[in-house]
Amino acid sequence: MKKTVNTSVASLALMLGLLSAQPAGARIILPHILSDGMVLQQRSDVKIWGKATPGDKISVTPGWNDRTSTATVGRDSLWSVTVATPEAGGPYEIKISESDGSQVTLSNVLSGEVWFCSGQSNMEMPMRGFDRQPLYGTNTVIARAKASTPVRIFTPDSKNGQWVRSSAKTPQTDVAGEWWTNTPDNVANSSAVAYLFARYLNDVLDVPVGIIVSTLGGSRIEPWMSREAISTFDGYTFEHLDEGTKTDAWNQPCLLYNAKVAPFTDYRVKGFLWYQGESNRHNAPIYDRLMASMVNDWRTRWDGGDEKPFYFVEIAPFRYEGDDKTSAALLREAQARAGHLIPHSGIASTLDAGQYNFIHPTDKFTPAERLAWLALADAYGMTGFGSRSPEYESMEVIDGKIYVNVTNAPNGLSPMWTSLTGFEIAGADRVFHPAFAEIEEKTCRLAVSSPDVPEPVAVRYCFRNVPEPSVYNVPGLPLLPFRTDDWDVE
Repeated sequence: MKKTVNTSVASLALMLGLLSAQPAGARIILPHILSDGMVLQQRSDVKIWGKATPGDKISVTPGWNDRTSTATVGRDSLWSVTVATPEAGGPYEIKISESDGSQVTLSNVLSGEVWFCSGQSNMEMPMRGFDRQPLYGTNTVIARAKASTPVRIFTPDSKNGQWVRSSAKTPQTDVAGEWWTNTPDNVANSSAVAYLFARYLNDVLDVPVGIIVSTLGGSRIEPWMSREAISTFDGYTFEHLDEGTKTDAWNQPCLLYNAKVAPFTDYRVKGFLWYQGESNRHNAPIYDRLMASMVNDWRTRWDGGDEKPFYFVEIAPFRYEGDDKTSAALLREAQARAGHLIPHSGIASTLDAGQYNFIHPTDKFTPAERLAWLALADAYGMTGFGSRSPEYESMEVIDGKIYVNVTNAPNGLSPMWTSLTGFEIAGADRVFHPAFAEIEEKTCRLAVSSPDVPEPVAVRYCFRNVPEPSVYNVPGLPLLPFRTDDWDVE
């Protein structure tokens, strides 16, 4: 079992980390994210910042062009400069010096693609698995990891798999952590979904990839939101942000944003990965709007605008309160709605990659690959392969059958010439019955019917905690669950 340090120790650990992260005698203080082994977003203007003596001049000289940028330290001891990064490559050094003669040199710096990865336990789950909870196929990836492979991982609050569960009542400017190289020990303790995504990008793009992984198992979305992002929603209070008030980092608003997101907003990233939702099944009807508010806030705080991509994982099938119950289905429905509310976003389905008795699926390759396909297609402009799951578009009733049209299936649906599982239909009485479904050969529409429902008005597909998925587009991406009604569900 991973050793967990009480949150009351987190602030002490962070202060000690801040001191130990700086070279002996140095007066220049940098946040942990700016350290040896880091990956900077290529071909962009990146910020280098820190603390030093007020009034002194700071000089920053990157090794890729030896052009020096300068800044004067403010009265608050803060300074920052902006430097332009080159095309992917490295390693480089960055020399940072103060006018009094003190200097810090950052070494083994790469230029490449950087992604911020966050969420709850299915994003946190490391390549080695949790105790008594294995992952399929990751052991060979760990064993083959080479330090020469330019994939780097920054995981705050973790050292050799031992965790400090930090939270904060006010936005922080730093969080303890270090950049890990691609060794077996480091890969074993890295987020499986994030790492496999990074390796896929590295293989395809042939550039260094850096991932910042900031997670907390069991956490709801609200703690990952800033006070400004969540204040527009009714029903949330902020007394827990007062000094002396007991906090619950897993559930209470802002605490994880303050400690594990805010420290990174000055660090340039390409985009975001998000795997969370299981803990928000209790308030699924507003989850889409919560996520959209969070994403808009994150984008504004990083670079502004809505172009920075945001890709997220659909929660996998699990029994929860019962196979035929619908709390997970409602959350997946909210996730699908969020995909339409959030510009430049995409959903990686795991409808066919869950394990009904295991909330942490052993297959992390499938969500990682589907996230990578989204990024390669949308963020990097590659073509020739599928990246998005089919989605419900419209329906019509003809002669006792419901015909369903979908998007993201330009070459049709599969499998043809066979009956399909996971469908049910209802008439005006709102009683759903298992349905026969197949794909029409000429139109590739879904045709759904039941002898028990001669006059159907609504159809559902995989709208259960434990669904029976059966429909895919030609590239093999599963049809997202859907329902055509808005009736109350249990």
